This record gives sequence, C-alpha cells and structure tokens, in this order.
Amino acid sequence: MRPPESRPKPRHMPALAKIAAALSLTGALSACNAVVLHPSGDVAQQQGDLVVASTLLMLLIIVPVLALTGWFAWHYRAANKTAKYDPHWDHSTQLELLIWAAPLLIIICLGALTWVSTHLLDPYRTIGRIDAKTPVATDVKPLEVEVVALDWKWLFIYPEQGIATVNELVVPTGRPLQFKITSANVMNSFYVPEMAGQIYAMPGMETRLHAVMNKAGDSVGFSANYSGAGFSHMRFATHAVSDADFTNWVKNVQTATPQAGAAGSDDANAGTLDRTAYLQLEKPSEKVPVTRYAAVSPDLYNAILNMCVQPGKMCASEMMAIDARGGLGKAGIRNVEMLSYDRGGREAVAAVNPSAAVQRELAWVRALCRQNPGSAPDHSVKAPASMQTLSGAGISEPQEAVPFLSRDASHDGEALAAPISTPAHSTQISRN
Repeated sequence: MRPPESRPKPRHMPALAKIAAALSLTGALSACNAVVLHPSGDVAQQQGDLVVASTLLMLLIIVPVLALTGWFAWHYRAANKTAKYDPHWDHSTQLELLIWAAPLLIIICLGALTWVSTHLLDPYRTIGRIDAKTPVATDVKPLEVEVVALDWKWLFIYPEQGIATVNELVVPTGRPLQFKITSANVMNSFYVPEMAGQIYAMPGMETRLHAVMNKAGDSVGFSANYSGAGFSHMRFATHAVSDADFTNWVKNVQTATPQAGAAGSDDANAGTLDRTAYLQLEKPSEKVPVTRYAAVSPDLYNAILNMCVQPGKMCASEMMAIDARGGLGKAGIRNVEMLSYDRGGREAVAAVNPSAAVQRELAWVRALCRQNPGSAPDHSVKAPASMQTLSGAGISEPQEAVPFLSRDASHDGEALAAPISTPAHSTQISRN
C-alpha cells in the first residue's frame, strides 16, 4: 500500500476548461424545437408572445437583483478594507422607495397585459384575424370539429363533412377552426402546441376552442392531463394542409372502402360510426392506430355529450327537462335505473328484463322525452372590433347567464322544456 505522500493527487480541471465544457453542451439544445415560442398557429403565437413579454418584464426586476447581490457580496467581502462598515444602519427612504416602487410598477404592467390578453385569447372568443396582417373575412365560415376524449384515444367528428377519425386531426390552413370538446368518462386536456393552448375536456360538459393554423405541416397533439394507464400513448397526429388537399382528403375518407390497415400501414377505414360502433370504440384501449369513418350518425356527438349513447339511457338534457317540469312523481321512480352512468351500471341496465308494469312506466317516461339528446348552447364570444393587444378596444362585456331550458309547445299541445345540455361557461374554462 502506498504511503499517503506517494499517492497521486486528483487532477482539477481549470475553471476556463469547465466553462468551455459547459458551453459545449448547450450546442445540443440547438436541435430542440421551441414550439411554444415558434408555433404554426396565430393564437399559439400570441400566447408565445405573451410569455416572452411577461418574462422580459419580470427580468427588469430579476436581473438587477441578481447583479446587485453579486456586487454586494464582492464589495463587502472581508478582504475589502475600504468598504464602509456601519453596523447601526437600519433605514433608507430612497432605498425603500426603489425596492417597493419598481416591483409595484412591474406588477401593474403585468396585470394590465395579462387581463387584456386573457380576454383577447379567451378560447370561447372567435378569432378576429388569420395573422397579424390578415383579418378574418366576414363571409368565412369556421371549420367545426367535435372532439371526444376516450380511454385512451381521441375521436374527431367533422359534422359538416359527415366523417370521423380516431387519433388523426386534419385541418386546412388559413381558415378559422371551431372545436367543440367533451369527454366520454374522465377529465382530459386537449392540447396541440402548434395551434393553441390546452383546454379541458370533461364528461357531460362542452368546452370551446377557436384557433387557426397558418402553416402547412405535421405536428402532434396529446392529452395534457393524466387519465390512467394509457395516458402516455394518448397522442394524435395533426396535419395542417391546404384547402385543396383538405377537400381531397375528405373525399378519400368518404369514398374509402371499409377495410383494415394495409401491410406496412397502421391506418384503417372502418365504415360508419353509429352508436353500436361507438360503444365498441369507447372501450379502453392503448396505442390505437389511425382509424377513419366514412359516415357518422348525426346525433352521435350530442348523445355522447348527454351521456346517453347506450340504448335505454336517459339523456342529461332529458333529465333537466323533467326536472324543469317539477319531476314525474311516483311514476318516475323506475326511471332512476336509466340514470346510472358507470360502466357496470350501463351494462346492467341494458341486460335487465323489466316486468310489464315497469315497461309501461318506462314507456310513459320515454314518451315525454323521446330520447332526443339536446345540444349545448353556443356561448362563443365574437372577436373584438380591434385586435390591439395592449388596448383591448372593442372587447365585449361578459355574457349574461342564459336559461338552461327553452320552451317548446309542439309536444302534444303542452309546453315542455326543450332538452338542452349544460355547457362549461367561458368564465369557468380558460387556456393554460
């Protein structure tokens, strides 16, 4: 064993070499795609600009504080005998004004910027521009997409085109987009970083998101809210294409022959998405390949929103309509069996064999509602007259609460409450 004097001493890397090594590692960051700060969509770009502006405002405080911390540590070091030492100093009016006034001004600026930008970028507010130089034309109709979060996949329904896809979102560039978002069971978060901020998807509720894609290209969307075992694979391909390419894609989906994915391809064409097909799709599954449906039942999305896809289930809108009538009394007791929403409860309700008396009661209850799922009212807010970010000119006042139910006197000559589902109000949902 070597004596301590003869052991080799550890080599210490010079400080300059350490700095050079650290800087060399930053080169690996050059391959990173800062999509949040450089997205393809104008709404996401405005959000990225807000992040940058907020960061710069905060740096006006952070940088001087860090610099002064280093200066004080150096100036008042033990070796500096010329530094004035005053152990009895305890107050300076000038210093107090500087310490409190500067952060207060920054907070005021941040508050004003955040308040105006939050309203301008409200996901329920329709977009007023395609980009910083191009306003939205008055005759342009947004593309509507109905989004359903499933375990563990995403369903996209194009109501105008009559098609649907699973784990694939295709949108045209330069056209306003309107998303209606809900969930089949648990809470999720819909997020396409290239397009806009995330917004929650909740069962029995509908949230809205307005956005636009300005550049053609492929990106990835995903769930930003943990929802179980298959959460990590709950991702979907997002394709922004030209108007012509979008039209061709829709035609190809509409005319495709139902078949499984071809060799070397995960894509599949599955025919018509009706309630029976949806109930199979709704079952939990992971790593689901892209699937396209050439046709969709017109009332499927509203049935999902009202949680009544399963045969014999009462829709949430029907339940609210009955509640508005003051209930059904004793005759509605059996109807409680139709309200259970858990998976086991739904399966059990479909399998029961009710007696003749119960069948008469259920038939009477269903005759009142006719199992017609209601649609959520549109709480979208129009874009402001001026898109000036710092002034917010033209921002409309918050909408007044609207009645959940409207009146309809067309049913057996008696005024009944028309089924309308409960939406998530714009003041409760915001981008993150």
